[in-house]
Amino acid sequence: MPLYVLPFPMIDPVIFEIGPFALRWYALAYIVGIVLAWRYMRSLVLNERLWDTRPRPTPLHLDDFVVWGTLGIILGGRLGYVLFYNPAYYLANPMQIPAVWSGGMSFHGGFLGTVAAMTLFAYTRKLSLWRLFDLAAAAAPIGLFFGRIANFINSELWGRPSDVAWAIVFPTGGPEARHPSQLYEAALEGILLFLVIRLLTHRFQTLKSPGFTAGAFACGYGLTRTFVELYRVPDEQIGYLSGFLTMGMLLSLPMVLAGAALMIWSKRRVAQAA
Repeated sequence: MPLYVLPFPMIDPVIFEIGPFALRWYALAYIVGIVLAWRYMRSLVLNERLWDTRPRPTPLHLDDFVVWGTLGIILGGRLGYVLFYNPAYYLANPMQIPAVWSGGMSFHGGFLGTVAAMTLFAYTRKLSLWRLFDLAAAAAPIGLFFGRIANFINSELWGRPSDVAWAIVFPTGGPEARHPSQLYEAALEGILLFLVIRLLTHRFQTLKSPGFTAGAFACGYGLTRTFVELYRVPDEQIGYLSGFLTMGMLLSLPMVLAGAALMIWSKRRVAQAA
């Protein structure tokens, strides 16, 4: 136990209640993240300097897509948690699968759900899938930031015991002071990754290389998530898979490899077309 620890800010996870209706910070984080990401994507497609002459989605396309993307995030995130992190429990309690309000969302499931939504949307609207992937990748860190802040407020997904000066005793984490791993993820997956991708799109104009921005996001998320997993306690029902290896690391590895491969493919494709 360190000599000094930071106090946990006791914020009620429920913002307000009216009868049976309750607005939670977790739900608000999803709403704000999705709305801000949608608005950011619109601003990108309106910036002519960032694009070449090939067709790209219009703001109206993105207005339609926001519903598809929201469904992909929520359905994919919930099903991903059920399948990746606690299949035995939900097999025994199938009526609990839709109970998103009780907690349990997987980023990797939400990622796959959003990819599926983008694929279907691009096909039905006859749009470039890579362009849509790139736009979503540029905006995704916004939602990640708010989601991790909500995890912190909920006192969930906390880190391993630590004696660092900024360690926190979480209400649900026992008496030990712990790494605030949710804040690490908000800083790395949210702020840092957003700034890196913003630099790529605006300084290096990677939106002119279809697929590169999406690859950068996948690779960057996989690396930052793997790093934070070194400080985060894995889900209790899974624990460590082998040594220090966690399910989060295992699911992030394909993202790193696929993202790096996509960036290389994108640059080669542009070079061949030049």
